[in-house]
Amino acid sequence: MWLTSSASLVVAFSLSPSIIFAANGAVVAGRASEALLQSQYDSGQVMDSLMTAKMASWKHLSPQNYTSFNKFAPCVDGFVKIGKGSPNDTFACKNLDLTGFLTHRDLGSKKESTLIGSSIWGYTTEDGREFIAIGQIDGASFAEIVGKGPWNDQGKPEGSLDYIGRLPAYSVPSLWREIKGYKNYAIIGSEAVGHGIQIFDFNKLLEVRPDSFSNATKVFNKDTDAYHFADLPIGRSHNVVNAEASEHIVAVGSLPRNDTCGAGLIFIDMKDPSTPTKTGCAAGDGYVHDAQCLIYHGPDKKYEGTEICYGYNEDTLTIYNVTDKTTTNVISRVTYEGAAYIHQGWVLDSHNQAFLLLDDEYDEYNKTGVAKDQHATTYIWNISSLEKPVMTGYYQSPVVAVDHNQYVKNMFTYQSNYASGLRILDVSSVPSDPTGAGIEQVAFFDIFPDDDAAPVADFVGTWSNYPYFKSGHIAVNTIERGVFVVKRSENVDKGVRAEF
Repeated sequence: MWLTSSASLVVAFSLSPSIIFAANGAVVAGRASEALLQSQYDSGQVMDSLMTAKMASWKHLSPQNYTSFNKFAPCVDGFVKIGKGSPNDTFACKNLDLTGFLTHRDLGSKKESTLIGSSIWGYTTEDGREFIAIGQIDGASFAEIVGKGPWNDQGKPEGSLDYIGRLPAYSVPSLWREIKGYKNYAIIGSEAVGHGIQIFDFNKLLEVRPDSFSNATKVFNKDTDAYHFADLPIGRSHNVVNAEASEHIVAVGSLPRNDTCGAGLIFIDMKDPSTPTKTGCAAGDGYVHDAQCLIYHGPDKKYEGTEICYGYNEDTLTIYNVTDKTTTNVISRVTYEGAAYIHQGWVLDSHNQAFLLLDDEYDEYNKTGVAKDQHATTYIWNISSLEKPVMTGYYQSPVVAVDHNQYVKNMFTYQSNYASGLRILDVSSVPSDPTGAGIEQVAFFDIFPDDDAAPVADFVGTWSNYPYFKSGHIAVNTIERGVFVVKRSENVDKGVRAEF
């Protein structure tokens, strides 16, 4: 039976009837039986369909001679122009300037077939230098976002990207390479069989570049320059998650689904990063696509101080109590009408976990629910009661696009929305107006001008971004081109909360 709240469009402990797949994998309309739809998620059929759609988008990619433009270019009259300002070098923008751009080729990926990017994460050293780890099909690249200093007069402008080196993939190349941070380490997972998780100390970059004047580079050795965790069912994961409060990292989506851990949350003790150890798993709600794990602080006093994981589990938002890492303790499991593939999300405030934002990677593509117009849709959840989360509203982008990854900082969410690029939303109104009516897009940088004449809801453009540097520089990794660094314009539009 469907238990639906008309006020919030929430379906509790059930599944969205929005999509069903025919035997040939095609999407067909209509309300499926709950059991049939459940089986399509549980078996991986929905995930396989999504990955097939992505591969169909990417197979048409042909390496182009993109040219790096590693210096400042302002947003003027709604556009940043680089090089000769051709249509493919003209990027729509609002309140964001470009400070640097390097192609995947100039970030160390040399083979024409591997010039494709994915995830990105950052690290700030004790003395304030800002490094990024960049996912590419053949490994992870490392670069510094150049800070202010005398080196700015020696060919290294502030905000430009300075390539340092790379860590080759542990096994075979893969389009899926996810990176997160744990203390001073880059945690690198991949869908490649046999890859495991690479654990790379960002401080090794200081050995190559003791100061920002240096131009030294290094290809690191995957066996001797990084630690490695191999205890995954077949060595692959879809994502990796930081659970630093309990000195853990978490592998999610580690196939096969019929493994003991069910491709759920696999907990890895990191007290000694040189010898990471599996401590248990939470298999009870099956496959987990992505998660955010935090010590809970918020209005639900029953769980104050408890370690919580917010799981984005394809068909549900599932909230776990992960204090005991040897078993599954599900606090709640909810979905909503029109859900197609619950992909990722982030809490609004880690110090007061009353709301979270959620993105669905398949609703725009499949024209389901409120995303039937294919405008990137962000769903707002009131999690004041962890046992009874309620979807209170949503926000829709003014442009057609598929949303992918978002991160919240200072009540702004920084969204990588594939072909429409980086979108920054002021979400400070959500606690007082959780319908989403007060959310405002305050800035954007469209890194994929190819479709500007006719925007598409497709899996091209930006994969992810990293917005947490104190300098204000935001690193944006793209599938086709490379990495862009942008920063808030000196003069922003009037009436905008200019704290992004």
